[in-house]
Amino acid sequence: MLNQKTRYAIRALQHLADRFGAGPVPLTDIADNQKIPKKFLTVILSEMGREGLVAAQRGRDGGYWLARPPATISYGDIVRLTQGSLALVPCASRLAYKSCENCVDEEACRLRALMLTVRDATADILDGISLADPLPTALAA
Repeated sequence: MLNQKTRYAIRALQHLADRFGAGPVPLTDIADNQKIPKKFLTVILSEMGREGLVAAQRGRDGGYWLARPPATISYGDIVRLTQGSLALVPCASRLAYKSCENCVDEEACRLRALMLTVRDATADILDGISLADPLPTALAA
């Protein structure tokens, strides 16, 4: 399940992607249009800046913009940056693997096998869609 930070980050970056190349977008514009608390948005955009996805300019004409073209930022990138993993259980994570507590036998665990399949399918989808891609109607609703 996506946490609130991830949902806000996706919406903020989509907002910036829609305005890519048009100059800085004020924080208030993003917060008001995407219904994100300003303090939380500041933290999220700061983190995205440290990761090289967002750039900022202070001052009267300041704001935020994508530091990379939208086509180079996948939804998988955003989820990994904000949640750490796409996996639903820690033992199915490819990048943040951690053995599950009270696991019977990891090699024989059918739940882990299932969650690896789910994780791989999720990664295929999220890594295959960028901020530049139009979302299918069924996905956008």
